[in-house]
Amino acid sequence: MATHRAQRRARTCRIRPGQRHSADRWFAGAGRQRWQRHAQPRRWRNIRGFQSPRPYFAGRCRRQPSGQSDSRRAGWRTRRLASRRRDDPTIRTSGREYSGMSTLRQPADSDDKATFLERLIFNHRPAVIFLCLLTSVFLFWQALQVRPSTSFEKMIPLSHPFVQNMMKHRNDLGNLGNTVRISVEAVDGDIFSKAYMETLRQISDEVFYIPGVDRSGLKSLWSPSVRWTEVTEEGFAGGEVIPQSYDGSDASLDQLRNNVLKSGQVGRLVANDFRSSIIDVPLQESYPDPADQGKLLALDYQQFSHQLEDKIRDKYQAQNPTIKIHIVGFAKKVGDLIDGLFMVVMFFGIAFLITLVLLIWFTRCIRSTVAVLSTTLIAVIWQLGLMHVVGFGIDPYSMLVPFLIFAIGISHGVQKINGIALQSGAADNALTAARRTFRQLFLPGMIAILADAVGFITLLIIDIGVIRELAIGASIGVAVIVFTNLILLPVAISYVGISKRAISRSKQDAVSEHPFWRLLSNFASVKVAPVSIALAVLAFGGGLWYSQNLKIGDLDQGAPELRPDSRYNQDNAFIINHYSTSSDVLVVMVKTPPEGCSAYSTLSAINELAWKMENTQGVQSAISLVTVSKQVIKGMNEGNLKWESLSRNKDVLNNSIARADGLYNTDCSLAPLLVFLNDHKAETLDRAVHAVQDFARQNDKPDMQFLLAAGNAGIEAATNEVIKQSELVILILVYICVAGMCMITFRSWAATLCIVLPLVLTSVLGNALMAFMGIGVKVATLPVVALGVGIGVDYGIYIFSRLESFLRAGLPLQEAYYQTLKSTGKAVLFTGLCLAIGVCTWIFSAIKFQADMGLMLTFMLLWNMFGALWLLPALARFLIKPEKMAGKVGNSLFSH
Repeated sequence: MATHRAQRRARTCRIRPGQRHSADRWFAGAGRQRWQRHAQPRRWRNIRGFQSPRPYFAGRCRRQPSGQSDSRRAGWRTRRLASRRRDDPTIRTSGREYSGMSTLRQPADSDDKATFLERLIFNHRPAVIFLCLLTSVFLFWQALQVRPSTSFEKMIPLSHPFVQNMMKHRNDLGNLGNTVRISVEAVDGDIFSKAYMETLRQISDEVFYIPGVDRSGLKSLWSPSVRWTEVTEEGFAGGEVIPQSYDGSDASLDQLRNNVLKSGQVGRLVANDFRSSIIDVPLQESYPDPADQGKLLALDYQQFSHQLEDKIRDKYQAQNPTIKIHIVGFAKKVGDLIDGLFMVVMFFGIAFLITLVLLIWFTRCIRSTVAVLSTTLIAVIWQLGLMHVVGFGIDPYSMLVPFLIFAIGISHGVQKINGIALQSGAADNALTAARRTFRQLFLPGMIAILADAVGFITLLIIDIGVIRELAIGASIGVAVIVFTNLILLPVAISYVGISKRAISRSKQDAVSEHPFWRLLSNFASVKVAPVSIALAVLAFGGGLWYSQNLKIGDLDQGAPELRPDSRYNQDNAFIINHYSTSSDVLVVMVKTPPEGCSAYSTLSAINELAWKMENTQGVQSAISLVTVSKQVIKGMNEGNLKWESLSRNKDVLNNSIARADGLYNTDCSLAPLLVFLNDHKAETLDRAVHAVQDFARQNDKPDMQFLLAAGNAGIEAATNEVIKQSELVILILVYICVAGMCMITFRSWAATLCIVLPLVLTSVLGNALMAFMGIGVKVATLPVVALGVGIGVDYGIYIFSRLESFLRAGLPLQEAYYQTLKSTGKAVLFTGLCLAIGVCTWIFSAIKFQADMGLMLTFMLLWNMFGALWLLPALARFLIKPEKMAGKVGNSLFSH
């Protein structure tokens, strides 16, 4: 066969018989082996002007001048083949990646061979786009059905002993954990007027029929269960505070005044100054559907809050300008949060516009800008749609997740566009540039996303429903970024391409000197790196010292999630200032055998605990069976104050508590002690809880146990304990997972430290900032720690992977970092600034916890970016040995 081929070549090219054509020598020797090993016949056919599966010059013959040497002819073939290989990314080159810069400054490209995933994606681009489009349509329809969804159980740690005790005895407690208090204030005068009392009756009736209200427990001056008692010459006398004979006349109003004074409700249902009264509204988590009594509907907090505003506040304040209505309670607070959090949509729009303008300025290309924003919005749509598919909704805390997905998507999208712009200067079409960029950045992007997801998943250890849903939603969101920003974006760019202006600018940037990047490259120099390390150590020590002032829980009165001047906090301040019983209630449950709650020993212990609590700082008052029993016994003895104590006679005790409705259950096996606190600050809750626990350790018996805790203050205390136990654990787990991913990726402890240590510094300084700003660690702020680390690790992975490739190319560390800044560093700097500008708009939110989260995320985005650009190269100066990496392929995942 070879002889026949040589004879044919001799006839056409006038080669002497027996002399082999140079192409045949190449094809039969080492060149053929290399071609069979690396080239694909199908790809060779795509080369212009060639149809054979053999190399492009194997079927063509050019007669060389007789005086031309074999070495010159070989050089001609090498140059032609190099030209063809340069234009086709699937042909293996000599190990240098062409990007328009000097060959000496290019990193060794060890992954220039097309992978199976790359071939699968780019050989079926129409199918990829069609599947993504089909998925987007379906998930967009699902996203439109996402509704606000929150419940009382999702906001509390269900596995905590306090909450388990409350849930176990929930029916006996009358929903003390979830109530709303409506205060109706008389602007002029006091409550003892016909118009006021008629308005109060109408409001009570209106509230009674609002869905979700536990009607059996509703209490106001108009409730039959609110009674007065007095001692007369004939014995005890009593009745309803507002009797059936009430007609609004002056005489009946005087009688009402006397009944209120004798009822013991002053400071509880009636203000101390008699200018307002309260309607206590316990709530049910589920209630029968009016249209189908066999079906239960979950309480919609947003709808319930709107009904309170529309049917109560707006309606009756408009009808009667002489009254003013104040509403507080868990359901009202959550409803206000949901209403205010819809401002996230507005902030999302502002961030989108800011990102659009900055991306156009950065890329100088509208097409690539639209591609990045479109694929990132698709990621947000997919995340919301998948949340609905798995049965989740949007709550006040998970509304943060779509913005985080947008931020992470923009981060990866900018890296992709920056890489494609660099490759477009050397490629002959957009497809080649997109494939080269995909080959170069897919694995770093994938590792960064996995690190993000692992950090978010660690939040699942917190036994609070809203945080777990946030963790699941964030993990789903970063998972879809793999498809939208790592796969769909390069495929889309392979069609639309990069503008000539952007390519020209990329070529110019690649070969020109940049004073700013040259200045920043000094962070890796021998002189500056030790100074940077010293400053980082000082910052770490100072941040660690100041973060000792960081508190767990709420640090302000009212609802710290809302602004101090919000309507809810103003209403809460009004109730605290005008009533003896605040809206912050800690309920201690005293458990005994049946019929044991009226025993003298039990009542005596409750009395001792109540006295101890009333003498604890931050406690207003305490109410229990003992309170009623003492009053009754005093009344049975002509009101003599000497008899205001417990009797040892069991019959007397049983008779004294007969009318203490709501202060013991039906079989007298549970008696709650209601402790009213000044506020629910962390230190107030700690003092109250520790006082009860100390007393319980000394007085618990087999037949009498003091159990914590119900009431909103008890739930807050349980939540604070869970957060305190989880805070450090989450931080350690996040860093272990991120460090593990970096170790698996780079297979180097030095590389892992270079990436992780800047993140640790950011976390410590973030805690110091929270302590300085008076922000406590609570449900709203705890996830920011893990989320901030997840976003920040992207910067370090992208920078170090590029730095490593330049070091393998033989460049000194400072020069390698300079080249890294020119390529990847500018994208990191742009992304950090762009996202920080978008997130900082949250600071102006009407929702305080959203403003706090915006402040923290802005700080962490900037510091993570700054740490990757400043501290990472300084650490590399001491931990990385460039001379050992030069000329080596390396052992990281990016080298295979």
